[in-house]
Parts: sequence; C-alpha cells; structure tokens
Amino acid sequence: MADIERDQWARFKGRLRTNVGEDFYTSWFARMDLERIHDDCVHMTVPTKFLKSWIQAHYADRVLACWQSEAPSVKRIELTVRTAMRCAAPVKDAKAPLGQPRPELGNGASRPAPELRNTATAPVSASHEALGGSPLDPRLTFATFVMGRSNTLAHAAARQVAEGRRGDSVMFNPLYIHAGVGLGKTHLLQAVTWAGNSNPERKVLYLTAEKFMYGFVAALKSQTALAFKEALRGIDVLVIDDLQFLQGKSTQSEFCHTLNALIDAGRQVVIAADRPPSDLESLDDRVRSRLAGGLVVEMGSLGEELRLEILKSRVSAAKAHHATFDVPMPVLEYLAKTITHNGRDLEGAINRLLAHSKLNATTVTLEMAEREVRDLVRPMEPKRVKIEDIQRVVARQYNVSRSDLLSSRRTANVVRPRQVAMYLAKTLTLRSLPEIGRRFGGRDHTTVLHAVRKIEALVAKDVSLSDEVELLKRQLQE
Repeated sequence: MADIERDQWARFKGRLRTNVGEDFYTSWFARMDLERIHDDCVHMTVPTKFLKSWIQAHYADRVLACWQSEAPSVKRIELTVRTAMRCAAPVKDAKAPLGQPRPELGNGASRPAPELRNTATAPVSASHEALGGSPLDPRLTFATFVMGRSNTLAHAAARQVAEGRRGDSVMFNPLYIHAGVGLGKTHLLQAVTWAGNSNPERKVLYLTAEKFMYGFVAALKSQTALAFKEALRGIDVLVIDDLQFLQGKSTQSEFCHTLNALIDAGRQVVIAADRPPSDLESLDDRVRSRLAGGLVVEMGSLGEELRLEILKSRVSAAKAHHATFDVPMPVLEYLAKTITHNGRDLEGAINRLLAHSKLNATTVTLEMAEREVRDLVRPMEPKRVKIEDIQRVVARQYNVSRSDLLSSRRTANVVRPRQVAMYLAKTLTLRSLPEIGRRFGGRDHTTVLHAVRKIEALVAKDVSLSDEVELLKRQLQE
C-alpha cells in the first residue's frame, strides 16, 4: 500500500468512525482492510461473507460517502471476502458490489469467522456425518438467514456460539431457542453447525431429538452405550433440534447426564424447541431447570417487513438457477401482507409461482399469485394466551392476589376465582391438565378437571358468571 493510500485509509477510517459511532464501527468495520484504490473504485476486504453482506445491505451509502469526502474521484466500492491464506491478494471468485461484510480481528490479525469461510460444504457435511449427526441442508447457513426484529437476539447468540474457538469461555450455556413452526429455529441451528465444523479445531454435532433417541436405543441394544456416551461428551458443541419430541425415561435421563457433563466441562450446548423449557411438561424437572438456567431466547412471529425480505431472498435464490424468473414488487408485497403463518409458507408460495411460470411459460402477475396461493392465505391467529396472564387477569377481576390462586386456601372468595382461572387455562391454552395443575401450586390433574367441569356447569345456568367469563376471555384475547 502506497503512503498516499495509507494516509487516505487512515483518514477514511476516522470519518467512518465519527459517522457511525464507536460501537458500530468496532462491531462492523474494525476488521475491514484496504486492498487497493484503482481508477474510481476502492477495493476493500473483509473476513466473512456475512460481514460483507451486512455492510452492503446497511452501510454501503455511508461507506461510499466517507470515501468521496476523502477522495471525490471515487465512484464505487468493492468488497471481497479474504480467505485464511491470503490478506493482500484479491479473491477472484469472491468479488461483489458493496453489501456483503466481513469481520476483522484486533491487533492487525485477521481470520474469517468459521462458519462463513470459503469452505466447500461437502467436506464439512462428510465430517459431520462421520460423527453420526443428522443430515444438514447446505442452504441453511448464516449467509441465507434473513434477520428482522423478531429474530435478532437469537441470530446474534447463535453467531456468538458459531464463532467461538476451543478453549474460549462459554458466555451462555445452554443456549435455548424456542419458536413456533417455520420461524427459523432449524435454520439457525444448522447454520451454527456449518459454521463450527468449518473450523477444524472444533467438533460440532447436530442431532434431532429423534436421532438422539435412536442412537441411544441402538447403543443399548448393541451393548455400546458407554461408547455412545463418551462420543457425545467429546463433542465441543452439541446441537439438539426439536427437543419437545424427546421421549422415554431412560433417554431423558441420558440426555440430562450428557447435558450436565458437557456444561460442567465447559462445552457448548445449543437446543431448539417449540416452547420454553417450563412448558416441556414431558421432561424431567431437573432437565427443565438446567435448560432454563442458560440463555432462553424466543423467536417471535415474522413481521410484514421481514416476510417481504424473506420473499426477496427466495426470489433471488431462484433466479440463480432460473435467470428469467421474476416476481414484480406488487406481488411480493401482496404475499408478504397475506401469508402470515410462517417462513415455509412463504417459500412454498415462491416455489408455486416458479413452477407455474416455468411450466406454463407465463409471467408472474398479481392475479396469478392470488389464484396459486389462495390456500396459504390463512386467517390471523388468535393471540397466544399464557397461564400467567390468566392468573393475573382473574386475580385483578376478583380482587385476590396471584399467590392466593396458587395457595392451598379453601375460602369461597379464593376457590371460585381459582376454578375460573383453571377453566380459562384449559379453554384458552393448549396446556394439558397435569401441566395446568402444576402451574396452580402443584395440584393434581383431577383437581383441574373438577374445576373445569364445575365452571362449565355453572356457566350454563348462571348468566352473571357466564358474562364474567366472557369478559375475561375478551380481556385475555385482545
């Protein structure tokens, strides 16, 4: 780098640091290096595709403006992803317009984030299968994960795990991610696995709960249970998907022992399920307690803006294989507004439009989209009601405390509100009778069943109570 370029680079970094602030500069630009300035283009490098994409998507204009303030002749910026083996030479196949970021390390050192290094998926997949892991989808990486308000924390936590190195202190363990169907849990877990296994120093194993159960049962039958346990406990990062499907006392006991052994040894555990740990009623209390002791992150429903970005990314991916395929923006906006259930429905909608367009040799129109995806347009889901909300609203309505509802008191002014709350918990949530009983001070499921039947009978003949119950329902569902 010539002295004049070195001076321009130093002044540019100062301008950018002032423009975006110290925290953002440290997070996104501290590992960006200048490669060269040629004609009207500034060539810079970053260590990962993720960082390259992030800068291009969110900071391209600011970066260009800061360069133009320093060198008015600059008309464009080009970012490339540098590999682990080179720092100065350009990457021939990694060039792209500004919009795909890459992180740097302090003290002048640079290394790519492990999950987004230019590593072929085949060796990673082969090494993972050799460990006995569940199959991985090469599409489910951090580079293809679309971020929004509902999944930012889960994404950041997953990346923190993926970019760790053997021997690093574990910040949160276990990392527990829960969300409904099709909101991105599996995508994040597989992204962590792809990322971690691209670093030869670490062993990252992705297992579905079903695969874990099958492996344990098979080991018992073949009398190799000890080897199975030792193999799992030698993993650096254990990733378990769909934990809600883990069944069987012996399997759950082995999972609990494995979980404890890994955490106590400073190894990372990442888990996903469709509900928080406290709602996994089929699991042992010890397991639920250990899971709740880590970082529990919920991935919320997809907002309209995020749904639109997901649709755009799916169309972009489809165009890589079908160059003439195009979906007009009004169609994308219609899909984002009307298909609200989950990300898989959005991907299914794009697949339908692609199939219809290619097989019938027609362009995508709004009328065609309305016709092809009509079964994916579902009514808005009712608000998800929690038992804690029911207890709070009922306690306020009847002028008692929540602790009264959970207590063993049998006075009339407490018994009736408690029965109403149990009835509402049964009718407005998907929780089982034993789970409801546990949430009401550890009561037996027969007590809950008695309360439900009692209120059902009273509502049928007591107009005043019926009105009260309907009022409570409206308050909880608004």
